[in-house]
Amino acid sequence: MNKINFKNLKNQPFITLSFLSIQTAVFLLAYVFPSLLIEFRGSMFGPSIVFNQEFWRFVTPMFIHFGLMHFAVNSVVLYYMGQQVEAIYGHWRFFAIYLMSGVLGNLLSFAFNDPRVQSAGSSTALFGMFGAFAILGYHFKNNYAIQAMVRQFALFVALSFIFGMFDRSIDLLGHLGGLVGGILMGNLVGFPPRVGKTYSIHVKILSALILIFIVGFCLFYGFMRYRNL
Repeated sequence: MNKINFKNLKNQPFITLSFLSIQTAVFLLAYVFPSLLIEFRGSMFGPSIVFNQEFWRFVTPMFIHFGLMHFAVNSVVLYYMGQQVEAIYGHWRFFAIYLMSGVLGNLLSFAFNDPRVQSAGSSTALFGMFGAFAILGYHFKNNYAIQAMVRQFALFVALSFIFGMFDRSIDLLGHLGGLVGGILMGNLVGFPPRVGKTYSIHVKILSALILIFIVGFCLFYGFMRYRNL
């Protein structure tokens, strides 16, 4: 009888694959059973949060996609980029970075987008991965491989924001929130002990305070804005 090699299993990007599996299952359910109205019930839509207390909408939009192309592009980016970020930060740090970045992107969208806008997609969390990787460029200035990859991702992010300015279907605020969330969470969670590098406790505290402030401000401003409409 063959034994399961748990050491090899531990080294697999199972968090990335789990997120990918969830958004794939959600996409297939929405496609096969349109009567479930998954896209309508789970997307970011401010009025439903404020007046119906549907707070899950801060999380569920990162697993919902509008159309095959939207799903396919985000899934490919998650598969390839997620493996790299998960390998560097470790499984549970990556889990926290991905989810918190997605939530922060949805919070920014909730607070500042047009109240009539519905948005969804894992790109909020994907931009968080870019942010978490970009912060590596600051902490590993002498690592050529990391610097080269950071430049590539920075170019991608810049182009995404430029194209987003001309494409109203792209939620720039969600992308921006995810990017900021990734930077802050990358500082906050740091690296596993095996990396041999620690962040200043002051950097961690400052990142935590900024993150808490942004979350609190977006919630306060968003609820106040919708109730005053």
